[in-house]
Amino acid sequence: MSRKAPEIDPKSAETITFGSFVLLTRINELRTVEGKAVDLRSQSAEVLSVLATRPGEIVSKDALMQAVWPDTFVTDDSLTQCIADIRRALGDDAHAIVETVPRRGYRLNADPLDAADPNAAAVMKRAKTRFSQRGFILAAIVLVAAAIGAYYGAETWRAAPVRPSDMPRIAVLPFDDFSAGADKGYLSDAVAEGIITELARSKTYAVIAQNSSFKYRGKPTDASQIGDELGVDYLLEGSQQKIGNRLKVTAQLLDAHDGSHVWANSYDREIGDLFVVQEEIIRTLADRVGHRIERAWPHSSFARVNARHYNLMGIAALDKDFSAAGNELFRQFNLKAIEADPNSQFGYMGMAFSYRNDAVFGFHRQERSFEEALRLAAEYADKAILLAPDDAQAYYVRARIHTEAGEIEQALARYDQAIALNPSNSEILEASSAPLLFVGRIDEAIDRIKQAMGIDPFYPDWYHWDMGWALWEKNDCGAALTEMRKMSSIPSGAHRMLAGIYACLGKEREAKEALAVFLKDSPGDTIREQRKKWEKLYTDPVRFERWAEHMRLAGLPE
Repeated sequence: MSRKAPEIDPKSAETITFGSFVLLTRINELRTVEGKAVDLRSQSAEVLSVLATRPGEIVSKDALMQAVWPDTFVTDDSLTQCIADIRRALGDDAHAIVETVPRRGYRLNADPLDAADPNAAAVMKRAKTRFSQRGFILAAIVLVAAAIGAYYGAETWRAAPVRPSDMPRIAVLPFDDFSAGADKGYLSDAVAEGIITELARSKTYAVIAQNSSFKYRGKPTDASQIGDELGVDYLLEGSQQKIGNRLKVTAQLLDAHDGSHVWANSYDREIGDLFVVQEEIIRTLADRVGHRIERAWPHSSFARVNARHYNLMGIAALDKDFSAAGNELFRQFNLKAIEADPNSQFGYMGMAFSYRNDAVFGFHRQERSFEEALRLAAEYADKAILLAPDDAQAYYVRARIHTEAGEIEQALARYDQAIALNPSNSEILEASSAPLLFVGRIDEAIDRIKQAMGIDPFYPDWYHWDMGWALWEKNDCGAALTEMRKMSSIPSGAHRMLAGIYACLGKEREAKEALAVFLKDSPGDTIREQRKKWEKLYTDPVRFERWAEHMRLAGLPE
């Protein structure tokens, strides 16, 4: 049956109506349905336009930023300000219209049918009711699906690929340590770190990076608050206590949405069973969230636990003081780790990192050359891989050494292996940007750093360091300087990059001052030395010559 023309109300492609508002996309203007203009900045209107064309869908931050700022490097702050501006304009104090979906993006919850009702309060009330109904239906579907999955087994779920956005998201909080003496604080981290690493091996989980989840050390556990801040579905928390030769570990799994307990258990074992206890916790946790991790239990012994203890003490020392002295202390702790257990990978990985640091930053230049330091680093890394072929960190350190040696293809391959073993390790993801920069894949490197920042909401300062480098490579030196200044404290090793950025901006005095800080820890560095180290890494020699010229401006001798 045909309809008369007056009855047909075709939707114009130039207008999008939602709630009690109309967005005129051609001129990016927001109005009420009565035609009154609503004050909204142009970039905010562009963000709203993207959301309005996909009502009810989750639009990622990356998608929004690419749509609104395609050729400009901006931080999440710009998008956050636009979202706040939109909510103000819509009177959306409850965030019911523009919803934040933690760790995934934003969703415009607006129904075009609401345009018929100019009463904003009525619209909001009806919208909230509709969302509650949708949430109830979704929850029912999830419960039914979970029941079916439990009945038919985990293999049924593995038959269909799971999109990353649909994966359960888990954060492992630092375990409280009720031990006394020198071991306090280290073994508890080993338990939590091991659980993070093991869970991340499964492609059916999204595991929040350790750096972010460990920010809650020593703080009261408000599951809902932490869940919102990290954007996770589950929290695993626990404690450990060493009493003589025994280790007691307790763990509990919480629903991060309402704080309810999903599962809890305790383990009282000989100290040498630490890694077996970790595996039992992992398997039980995996079962409780509807998936299974089928792997052989790792070898565990008192010696292995002791080796990990020394390795962690070394890492803590280097994190506190990234300098020649800090690196030497880091090395001594890892020598103790090897002495404690020559068959564990931990000490060898630490030694590989220490010699790699010597090579790159010129630490202990008087004792060994760049080539000698790198050779020692490679030997220790290869030993670690031999002892632990399933440890992502072993491949990670080998990838970094390949990079410094100019073996870029091998480096990229090792990074791929490391990421496959532990896809939640933001540190590995971020570090993989270096070989991409050397081969000129600058945008890919920047994307990789952003991805690492997304996994780790509380990422460390040196991510800004590498982003500064990437933006220097992109010749966006103003943005590069902004990144470097975001570091809470710029370490001596980063001052070389800072000097290059200042030189790029024509700030010769500041460049010289920054380089002088770097040279205090790396005396004797020259352009000739840097050429020997870096020229072979750059596939385009012109890009290295740009760096050399900036070093000259900063006062580095030939």
